[in-house]
Amino acid sequence: MSLVMSVDEREAFLADLHVGVLSVAGADGRAPLTVPMWYRYEPGGDVTFVTGRGSRKTDLIRRAGRCSLCAQTEEPPYRYVTVDGPATIVEGPDEAERRAIAHRYLGPERGEAYMGATAAQVEGSVVVRLRPDHWLSADFGKGQG
Repeated sequence: MSLVMSVDEREAFLADLHVGVLSVAGADGRAPLTVPMWYRYEPGGDVTFVTGRGSRKTDLIRRAGRCSLCAQTEEPPYRYVTVDGPATIVEGPDEAERRAIAHRYLGPERGEAYMGATAAQVEGSVVVRLRPDHWLSADFGKGQG
């Protein structure tokens, strides 16, 4: 039995609440940069996340033009989805995107508190849009009844 998720299963899993792990090729032969990220995804769309304009990850994404994101469960039966593809950087703060991601991870009340606490960082942020063109997935619970 294949452990690979169907298209619908993998898209639903990625759209569910997980902390993603972003990877982007390192510069000058260095190892890839791999960091946890809050993200947002709706089936059929792009993976989006907000980060600092001058951050190392933004610089590396600009250079590479693509990145990867992995989402996984932390308890058995383990499941994961990894996507990679071209990434574009949208300059300027996007209040709606920041709010959607903050509410996704923290809920409305704590999300608004986070928005207020990080308001000074808004001008220095960008939105990254990762267009998945390659998927890997596994559901280690398949076939276990």
